[in-house]
Amino acid sequence: MFHRIFVFTFIASLFLFQGAYSAEKYSVDPVHSRITFSVRHMMLSNVSGEFKTYSGAITHDAKDATKLTASGVIKVASLDTGNADRDKHLRGTEFFDADKYPEIVFQGKQVKKSGKDYVMIGTLTMHGVSKDVKIPFQIMGKVKDPWGKERLGLQARLTINRRDFGIAFNKTLDNGGLMVGNEVTIDLNVEGVKD
Repeated sequence: MFHRIFVFTFIASLFLFQGAYSAEKYSVDPVHSRITFSVRHMMLSNVSGEFKTYSGAITHDAKDATKLTASGVIKVASLDTGNADRDKHLRGTEFFDADKYPEIVFQGKQVKKSGKDYVMIGTLTMHGVSKDVKIPFQIMGKVKDPWGKERLGLQARLTINRRDFGIAFNKTLDNGGLMVGNEVTIDLNVEGVKD
């Protein structure tokens, strides 16, 4: 009886080890990645910007993409829209309040298939508020670079309402419109390097 239990446990351990082994870990390469955002300004145009300082980790199982996990941390102070006065305003208390809330954090929890692409469900924490979000994404592929390092590419886009995260500052224009749109579109072009 003991022998059978031992053999069963050993075989089960092998399967668990194989599952763990097939999951590859990647660190986000900020030199070859980009996190950008855009928001409507005075109902006339879109103002865009990016975050320049961030880190992240991806775990990818080539046999089952729904097992992919991802997490990331963005430094709010690295926000850059190409205008120093606007950036200072956005980092201030009327918007991100970067001194009090210096990081935007995402922790993925689940991936579901959606047609040819995927959707990651996870918790986004910004401005002291945590909300579950759905992020549609594509796996762009995996390659080995000229220096022998394996790289994985992901592209994603999501739209959030900034008011859901307590960033509610606005002014009403003379035509009744808003100075700043509430919906913010975020684009992630991510390249990970295998650890």
